[in-house]
Amino acid sequence: MSENKRLRVGVLFGGRSGEHEISLRSALTVMSAMDPARYEIVPIGIGRDGRWYLERNALKLLAEKTPRLAALSAGGTQVTLLPHPEGQSLIATPADGARGDMTRTHDAIPDIDVVFPVLHGTYGEDGIVQGLLELAGIAYVGAGVLGSALGMDKDAQKRILRDAGVAVVKYFAIERADYHDTPQLGMRLARKLGYPVFVKPNALGSSIGISKVKRAADLNAALDDAFQYDRKALIEASCEGREFECAVLGNDRPEASIPGEVLVKGAHEFYDYESKYVDPEGSATKIPAELPPAKAKKLRAMAVAAFKALSLRGMARVDFLASRDLREIYVNEVNTIPGFTAISMYPKLWEASGLPLPKLIDRLIELALEEHGERASLKITYHPKSLTKSRD
Repeated sequence: MSENKRLRVGVLFGGRSGEHEISLRSALTVMSAMDPARYEIVPIGIGRDGRWYLERNALKLLAEKTPRLAALSAGGTQVTLLPHPEGQSLIATPADGARGDMTRTHDAIPDIDVVFPVLHGTYGEDGIVQGLLELAGIAYVGAGVLGSALGMDKDAQKRILRDAGVAVVKYFAIERADYHDTPQLGMRLARKLGYPVFVKPNALGSSIGISKVKRAADLNAALDDAFQYDRKALIEASCEGREFECAVLGNDRPEASIPGEVLVKGAHEFYDYESKYVDPEGSATKIPAELPPAKAKKLRAMAVAAFKALSLRGMARVDFLASRDLREIYVNEVNTIPGFTAISMYPKLWEASGLPLPKLIDRLIELALEEHGERASLKITYHPKSLTKSRD
């Protein structure tokens, strides 16, 4: 690729997830910060119905903001991604959804050099889209199939972190079928942890479906709410005190940003969806966090350890829970596609660490191309030496 040629970046957003709206906000931030001299933006929106739409006029998308992004099916070329490597992986599909031959339109649909998935939640952050991009042979930002799946599945994530020596709070996972067969199961598990407990869907983010339960009488309602979003829920022990976050960046040699602290304000008891996205006075952040140097160093080391244990690539935000006296510090969860909204901690933490958003995006795209090159260099065929010798 010549130095003067711009990279064509497909920004993938929307999706079939309860975090659809957050994805739209994040995509706007990412596209706004991309250097037009270096990148040609190809916005690819996924509607709630799962259909992919190509909108080539990025400036129009940015100007009309979220309402235009939300109405993905109102315009743009409907496209799909071929599950095998070739020069032109994106192809047009019948806009009305009718069956028929898919039409390739080389002049209308650009080749994509790298995809930047700005998808949160299921069908986007959980390894499913990453698997499709792998099949298509396209470079993409962020964790691979395994790392993405582990980042989304909180139960599996916590098991691996615990086995790797990274501290997590005590918790129990409960399947919806088991809960329906044994309604008292949740009560028994929560009693072992002691109230208050937190109940959350196993595979979702943005604090959707999370409840703080202070008494047994409220537990089943919290589980019913969590089971609306997932077939598995977690019941976690409470760690009352402080919440911190670290941003991680890299592939084989990841680095952690300075830690930041989340401060919940007003009537909110924890960092829930309302305090994050609805109530402008519901929370605040302090960057850098007020921490003794040794504790800040420990948080950064734990963030990198978690990143490596989960086989992550590119980026992740690691969230921590700590007791007020900082004697106990736990990894709460790891997010493989952190938010990029105006209030999101991931870009803020890197900016405070000396890497502003445009440079952060440059680095993420560099890491994506680096990782893609590493995967492409691996052999996909094998010729046993014994068979070769037998033919001689």
